[in-house]
Amino acid sequence: MLLFNLGVLLEDLGRVDEAAAEYRAALRSQSGFADCHYNLALLCESTGNKLGAIRHLREYRRLVAREG
Repeated sequence: MLLFNLGVLLEDLGRVDEAAAEYRAALRSQSGFADCHYNLALLCESTGNKLGAIRHLREYRRLVAREG
């Protein structure tokens, strides 16, 4: 959770590369973190990384569907 929150903070500060690195670090320790996949998908989309956005959004949707 700490790495995710740091990613959110860095993203809010406009430090998108660092934010993405923190989101990825959070996913390495907890790959099933749906909110992290969602935030990383949005970040990838905003930086033009369409494949990354699709990948993380797909994983987010899979995780959310499993919870519901």
